Amino acid sequence: MKTQYYTATSLDGFIATENDSLDWLFPLGDVNNSSYPAFIADVGALAMGASTYEWMLRNADTVAAEVGSPWPYTQPAWVFTSRKLPEIAGADIRFVSGDVRPVHQAMREAAGDKNLWVVGGGDLAGQFHDAGLLDEMIVQVGSATLGEGKPLFPRRVFSPTLQLTSVRQMGTGMVELRYDIVR
Repeated sequence: MKTQYYTATSLDGFIATENDSLDWLFPLGDVNNSSYPAFIADVGALAMGASTYEWMLRNADTVAAEVGSPWPYTQPAWVFTSRKLPEIAGADIRFVSGDVRPVHQAMREAAGDKNLWVVGGGDLAGQFHDAGLLDEMIVQVGSATLGEGKPLFPRRVFSPTLQLTSVRQMGTGMVELRYDIVR
């Protein structure tokens, strides 16, 4: 079982615009021609921040048109927030706040022998890293620059902590980098 931060970033290191838009990302590749289908098959639980969850709410119609449901996950999800957020009917979502460590333990129990996915944002992934709980970063880098926005991973992490394990070109607009996090 691994705790993984699987995400996409612009070439200049932003996962979303300053307004939490991902519109820059979708023209760059086809999710079905990426590692995502195999990745999600091995995920047993996920964690996301409030901004990521709110993006899902704002784009529920688009998500439903693509996957048949406004919530694309069958796995239990923990949403970190300090606010009251709307629920999605039929989705296994648990709203939490505070330290990631007890939530990580609950996620492990729910996931069985499958992996845990820190969906985003970057600061939430950083909190898992700071607690010594993040095992791998899988970053798909797109051929777009945003100039500003939500940073990929707002932490200072120096080698040899991140060890590159693979590089995969995905068409002409994306590359996937995989890093193990060595403690």
